[in-house]
Amino acid sequence: MKIVQGKKIKNNNWEFDFDVSELKNPLVLIFGNRFLLEDKNIYQEIKNMFPEGHLVFGSTSGEILSNNVFEGSITLTAIEFEKSTFVIKKENILTHNKNAKQAGLSLIKQFKHEGLKHLFIISEGSCVNGSDLIEGVEAEIKDDMFAITGGLCGDDARFEKTLASYNEQPKQGEIVGIGFYGESMEITFANYGGWTPFGPVRTITKSEGNVLCEIDNTPALDIYKKYLGEKAEQLPQAALLYPLSVKAPGAERSIVRTILNIDEQKNCMILAGDVPVGSKVQLMMATVDNIANGALKAAGLAMENRKNKPELGILVSCVGRKLVMDQRVEEEIEEVQHVIGKEIPISGFYSYGEMAPFTTNKKCILHNQTMTLTLISE
Repeated sequence: MKIVQGKKIKNNNWEFDFDVSELKNPLVLIFGNRFLLEDKNIYQEIKNMFPEGHLVFGSTSGEILSNNVFEGSITLTAIEFEKSTFVIKKENILTHNKNAKQAGLSLIKQFKHEGLKHLFIISEGSCVNGSDLIEGVEAEIKDDMFAITGGLCGDDARFEKTLASYNEQPKQGEIVGIGFYGESMEITFANYGGWTPFGPVRTITKSEGNVLCEIDNTPALDIYKKYLGEKAEQLPQAALLYPLSVKAPGAERSIVRTILNIDEQKNCMILAGDVPVGSKVQLMMATVDNIANGALKAAGLAMENRKNKPELGILVSCVGRKLVMDQRVEEEIEEVQHVIGKEIPISGFYSYGEMAPFTTNKKCILHNQTMTLTLISE
């Protein structure tokens, strides 16, 4: 595996660690600020550098490269696989009337399942129900066939729109899947949060998909605003600091849900994934040290059963973690490096949602407020 990484901060020139012309048929992961990706020339600019490249774009709430976290930049990781292959397919949720399940099903049907070792998804993050997207993709997957990881694109803390694409100018609604094939390829993954529940345990009494309407027969938004106090004026951004712990009926574990938007007229909250009726919920909070420790634990879980040293780490962390960490945000990347090795190239982004199974199986789940790792070697 050969890897070249580079970055472009605002209108400055590109900076690369190696010669980009050495790579053949590379997978090029491009994560960047939404406004910079809206530049009409950005696709052609990068295509000129990688004429044989397979360019996958995703907008972010912060870019991760090596042990650094950037804002207002575009980061680029180009990978030449020497023993393995990859296939990239795409769908657009807007052509499916924003039905994420249909879009996911249509996406997975484009892949040859035989020999598929792993599927990494970079999805638009502004109007997709991540739980439905995963359900659609997994409808065509038999148990333990392969695992899925990935993330929902971000737009800093604005929640206005997100962009993604494959081999074209970044645009809205796009969902990109990267399928990895190869007998010798080893891909492991893990996720961990570090958030702590507080306050009373309540019950969801009215919801529809990812729209939360009532908790304990009281408008959910009213309850949330009461807890936020003066910070309620900063919704939905303020909600990133106080996500919800959700344990669905019959579920073994709780998951975390971030509030992406609010509907003042209906007194409802729109979350990144499903919040079923009957689920037990609690507000959550975190400290910088707990979040950094969560990243450390995620890295440990991802390395636990590996046979070979990883050659690349793809990190997807939640924008809410970044807001809590603030100027210390790079500490969670450093904790990951401490476990996987400082010499391992790292690429990734801060997201509106993270996709990964729990480590005990391959069934993918949408998470919020976690650090999710995908470690790859040939």
